[in-house]
Amino acid sequence: MEEIEVFSTKLSSTGENVKLFLDHDYLEIPEEDIEDLDEEMGYESYYTIEDSGQEVQRISVINNLPDLLKDTDSHDECMRRVVPKVREVLHVAQCEMQYAASAAFLQILQKNLVPIQNYTQTFLQTILNSVDGKDPEVSSAWLDTLLDVIELLPKDVIKKEILHVAIAKGQLSQSVAARMACCKILGKICTKFESFVIKKEILPVVQSLCQDVDYEVRGCMCNQLHSVARGLGLEATKSAILPELVELTKDEECSVRVHGLETVVNVLASLDSETCSSTIIPLVCKFCQQAMQAEDSTLPEVGKQIGKIAHGLLAYLTDEQKQWFVDYFKKLCKVGLSLEKLKGNRDIVEKDISPTITEIPDFTEDDKFLECRKNCAYNFPAMVLFIGAKHFKSELLGCFSSLCKDPNVQVRKTVSGGFHEVSRVLGQHVAVLQPDLILLLKDESVDVLRGVIANIPCILDCLSGTGSNHSLSESKLHVLNDVILAVLNSEPVVFTSNNWRLQEHLMDNLSCLIKCCSSDVLYQKVIPIVYPKIKSARALPVKHAACRSALKIIRKIKKLTQREELIHCFVEDFCHGRSCHHRSLFVDVCKNVIELYSKTFFKEYFYEYVLELQSDKVPNVRLKLCSILPQLKKIIKLPTDRNLLQQLETCVRRLLLSEKDRDVLASIKIAVDELDKIHVQMEPLTKRSFFEHDLVDQAKEEEEKLLITNEEKEIKKEEEAAEKQKSKGDKKGNASAKKSENGGSKIPAPKKGIKATSTTSSSSGSSTQVSSKGVKTTMNLTKEVNTTKKTVGSPKLSRLPRYSSTPDLNNGLMGKTSPLIPKKMYNKNKVNEDNGLKKLRRYSNIEIDNKKIENSKPVNRSKLPHFSWNKYASDGRQSPHPQRAFLSSDGRSSPHPGMIKAHDHSASGSKLSSSSKTKPPSSAGTTISNSQVKRK
Repeated sequence: MEEIEVFSTKLSSTGENVKLFLDHDYLEIPEEDIEDLDEEMGYESYYTIEDSGQEVQRISVINNLPDLLKDTDSHDECMRRVVPKVREVLHVAQCEMQYAASAAFLQILQKNLVPIQNYTQTFLQTILNSVDGKDPEVSSAWLDTLLDVIELLPKDVIKKEILHVAIAKGQLSQSVAARMACCKILGKICTKFESFVIKKEILPVVQSLCQDVDYEVRGCMCNQLHSVARGLGLEATKSAILPELVELTKDEECSVRVHGLETVVNVLASLDSETCSSTIIPLVCKFCQQAMQAEDSTLPEVGKQIGKIAHGLLAYLTDEQKQWFVDYFKKLCKVGLSLEKLKGNRDIVEKDISPTITEIPDFTEDDKFLECRKNCAYNFPAMVLFIGAKHFKSELLGCFSSLCKDPNVQVRKTVSGGFHEVSRVLGQHVAVLQPDLILLLKDESVDVLRGVIANIPCILDCLSGTGSNHSLSESKLHVLNDVILAVLNSEPVVFTSNNWRLQEHLMDNLSCLIKCCSSDVLYQKVIPIVYPKIKSARALPVKHAACRSALKIIRKIKKLTQREELIHCFVEDFCHGRSCHHRSLFVDVCKNVIELYSKTFFKEYFYEYVLELQSDKVPNVRLKLCSILPQLKKIIKLPTDRNLLQQLETCVRRLLLSEKDRDVLASIKIAVDELDKIHVQMEPLTKRSFFEHDLVDQAKEEEEKLLITNEEKEIKKEEEAAEKQKSKGDKKGNASAKKSENGGSKIPAPKKGIKATSTTSSSSGSSTQVSSKGVKTTMNLTKEVNTTKKTVGSPKLSRLPRYSSTPDLNNGLMGKTSPLIPKKMYNKNKVNEDNGLKKLRRYSNIEIDNKKIENSKPVNRSKLPHFSWNKYASDGRQSPHPQRAFLSSDGRSSPHPGMIKAHDHSASGSKLSSSSKTKPPSSAGTTISNSQVKRK
């Protein structure tokens, strides 16, 4: 055989020439070298090493054969010189080369690299010859290639080149392997020919193979009968195929009967109603009864196919036959479990001695019974669809509960994997599954929990009976409390395992609880489970999933103070955290916030904090910061965000000038290139100029504003209700006072010209109302002082928390503000307070009762533990942080030093402003003093 050098640059990864096929003379070595080799490792070992190296090169060439034929320049040369050598060497090639050649020959036909005629003359002949190889694994690989090739070849080529070969292999004189190959080839060919061709040339061979002396051949041909029936048609199937199928289902070999049942299921679509009613239904019923009596290996197969059988025959079954299938399925669900086992299992669950099933002792049982119950659990959704949702509770609920309590983990795992399908089929009747769902969620097996937790969003949607955009009523929320509690209690079991993918599923799917839980439940129960996992989880995908779920939940919490406190937790624990991993994770938090929240929200709460990471001492944190810089520029809109753009440019400039780490420097340069390509957006003048992403962002912002609006409405309703109750109490008090006066009370009445005053307190401030006409200016004062109060109609995304004290308007707020509240919030309110102060000084000569200010209605405070930054407040020492001195030890806002003086001054009964001592004139000519109000 001559040596060939074939296209070295395409075949060798090193670019060297490869000698593909070698002569035996090429391997000749001198005699003295052979003697030395015999002493060291032997002559045969040397040949083995040489052959193995050449074998690798040959396999590489065969794998690249489709690429060679695809190249037009090398196509003809390859067909002339390479392909003949490949065909010649395959007769003595090893298994690896045979596998590579079978795959390459199929790719050549799939990609149409060679004309059909050339392919038939070269590659198809090699495939047909290789099917009869001595190695069964190699022969099976070539047979699979032939079956795939038959689907791509035209009908005339199959009839001319393959049909006669297949028929020859089906003769009794051939080996068992050849006859089994004939069965598979005939089954594939029948889908290509007309019915008369199949009757004339293929059907006799099929019938003889169905009655073959070897059970393996009979079983193999039985598996192909549905393909033959599809090609023959209904009439020929009824006359020729059904008799053979009935005989095969009664075969003495169990494996043949199993294949017969599979074929019955597959052939149902090709039969009419008369045939199904008269032949198939009695056949199936008899087969199932024999399997239950014999308890052989056909019983698991019945459990596997019963769902398909029931659905395929549903239109032809009577009510009695339908009930027979249901009763038979009930028996299959409990096969292999004695009454004592079931009773003991039920007692353990009912008494709740152990909250899990895994502590039940393992029972010794046959694998076929276990497989049967496992197959029944797999087919349970199909049987629920067969019986109907209305009859599920009376017919199949007991079996379903039994499978959920099965002592074997594999059965419970299968049930949990199909629980969402059963819930979806039941629809409105899904509430009966709630105890079984709770039972599965209490299981300590991670495999059982995986099936339920992975599909818990779908299950909760079915239980709640709502879609993705609907809210639940309080009655439904109360019903789901036990399920939600069981889902949350499964967290310790999941996180004690090493399955981080299951942990990721749990953290990700906990976000679906926003549709099933109230705001208080989310804040008090779900957040304490999700938020710590952002820091304590071991796998990074679990941390990301927990972070994303926590942000989704925070978005649905109704109270603004709670949302701001949780945002403050993110900033303090991650942006200002001690661990560099936490600070690096803060960048991922910001990316999720940009995706889930509006741009305005991110710019107000996170923008300035994420830029602080530019001065982080760990290079990896600065490296992570560079990845988010382009996104920060995309959310900027001029001219409103001009200050933020300057901060971003300053950050990039500092990193470029002062960065010493080469990785960070390379990353910031890449980020600068991306920043240059991004154009800063301008605020649109009209709504028509909004782009699609602007509309999405606007919808998010409106949703965030709606939360604030709803909260203000609720507070207003509470205030109105309190005022009504107070007014009722005042009326009762006035009525009792009148009665006492009529009864001759000795308490002196007020002087003439002075009328009684009444006070009203609200959450925004105190107002003094006097019924006298001469004190009208007091009501005007109340109006002016409340200029800082926000209207319900146009809420903003952030504002000062209601529990914080009013800042000192004279001294102002300098430096850093409270970490709970962004800097902009103080600036906006400071302007409003300054305006209110100016208006307040116009009326400095008006007295306001300090008692009424002190008796104002207390504001609602958050239930979340407040964050105390003044650790010296408890023992009276001075705080080292002057800018945070207004936070007391319990986290509530304490007065600023300037405010303390103001309060002390007001407590002594002095006026608001000492600059003017004159009093405004009144129509009655009288004024109201503090002592008179106290006496009243």
